[in-house]
Amino acid sequence: MENQKKLLILILTIGVFGILNTEMGVIGLLPSIADHFHVSITKAGLTVSLFAIAIAVSGPTMPLLFSGINRKKVMLLVLGVFVLGNIASIFITNFTMLLILRIILGFFHPIYCSMAFTAAASSVSKEEAPKAVSKVFIGVSAGMVAGVPIASFIDSAFSYEMAMAFFAVVNCIVFMATLLFVPSMPIEERLSYRTQLSVLKKSIVWLSIVTVVLLNSAVFGVYSYITDYLKTVTHMPPNVISLTLFIFGAANIIGNLVAGKLLSSNAMKPVIFFPLFMGAVYIIFIFAGQFTVPMAIVTFIWGILAGGIMANINQYLIASAAPEAPDFANGIFIASCNVGTTLGSAVGGLFISGMGTQYVILVGILSLLLGLVTILLRNLKITSKRQLLG
Repeated sequence: MENQKKLLILILTIGVFGILNTEMGVIGLLPSIADHFHVSITKAGLTVSLFAIAIAVSGPTMPLLFSGINRKKVMLLVLGVFVLGNIASIFITNFTMLLILRIILGFFHPIYCSMAFTAAASSVSKEEAPKAVSKVFIGVSAGMVAGVPIASFIDSAFSYEMAMAFFAVVNCIVFMATLLFVPSMPIEERLSYRTQLSVLKKSIVWLSIVTVVLLNSAVFGVYSYITDYLKTVTHMPPNVISLTLFIFGAANIIGNLVAGKLLSSNAMKPVIFFPLFMGAVYIIFIFAGQFTVPMAIVTFIWGILAGGIMANINQYLIASAAPEAPDFANGIFIASCNVGTTLGSAVGGLFISGMGTQYVILVGILSLLLGLVTILLRNLKITSKRQLLG
């Protein structure tokens, strides 16, 4: 039984890697997409932004619609759509059709990811759930960070079509593994749509949503422009920038493992202290931003906090606020993260255009301060409720 649980979590981890790889890996292919379809690099960027918008729209709705169906069947459906979508991307010659295809895949993305988190959490005891979810988050981190350089390497070494084929192969492997090794996961107690939507009446859910948006904004408001920051402020050469970003990605995976242990022992402590530690990192950024070695070290610490611990904290905040509707809650989590990423990137761009690249760190600090306020309000709400019940 224990080995079956480990195998399930491994398949789910590789599964979310394949889904996130399809979403983020395209970033490394943008120049080739522009050449392949004879469009500008800005237009090619729509393959990323429209995918993200589709996720933000479908995050709360699609997992809700599929919440009453056997989870194994739904995951097979989504993986099948991704396999076919990636294969179709190899042969499509019309850019508009590629965008439509990316939007369709974006709509199906939250279904698999939300159910993967739910399936991982439900496969173990309530106390061990954060650890199980943190292992699945390793796939998310790997997909977001490793997907871009892997796709870029395959594209430069072989071709754009081979990079798209790589996406299809990963999803195909997970499809077969799910079909053969994942047990049937019927829904024992089907929740009505009305029951699940009723969680939105809870103020703690909305406090959690706002917190997730702000924490994601704090990270991606800076990370979206970190390459430019390391180039113009730290004056790193391109190869050192690539190495630093790789360090950030490796730190993400470490952060996921640390987060599982932290949230399993006393969840509220890491939640409250996270903005403080992250704020300290950003302050160091301001004073050490011009020095290569200190920046590489701080980026490693930032990667542990930002990519690993934060993602798990965000999922915990919303999942614990609406435990009665886990699939819907995870869908809200995915949508909130995308809203936060979009908000942070937009505000970061405004700060850069108005003040300069070095001031993009202020977006992170401001978002963290506001996030700390909503975390304390959320904690106060929980404490008050416990006192009333006790």
